[in-house]
Amino acid sequence: MAKSDTKSSDTSTAAKSSPHSRSAATSAGSFQHVGHHGKKGESYTTVSRDAPRRKGKTDWAAVDALTDEEIAEAVRNDPDAVPLDVDWSQAVLVIPPKKRAISIRVDEDVLDYFKKEGAGYQRRMNAVLRSYMQQKRKKRA
Repeated sequence: MAKSDTKSSDTSTAAKSSPHSRSAATSAGSFQHVGHHGKKGESYTTVSRDAPRRKGKTDWAAVDALTDEEIAEAVRNDPDAVPLDVDWSQAVLVIPPKKRAISIRVDEDVLDYFKKEGAGYQRRMNAVLRSYMQQKRKKRA
């Protein structure tokens, strides 16, 4: 039996001729592949969870060199930094409802409208549907 990190020598000729087929040994494990799929010019990257992480753009040496006073000064000068005086003693854990993946047909202009609002369009569409549902429930009660 072949190890998962070696290629199987008994793959069929048909399997070798197809660019999308992999041997049982290869398909059982994770893989890295960059290629063109779908529409012309559209590409995506599939990356193994075992692949090395991409190097970020943060200069961690410079961050590590900051003193506490420099960090405090940077926070004071940051207009987006607000004090977090929150009393968590009354916090309640809210678990979001389970979602189910479905296929739904909607008018193109409706989908375009939600997508133009940016990322999270499916969540917003769900919120609109939930609002409709809640209004209908109130009318029945």
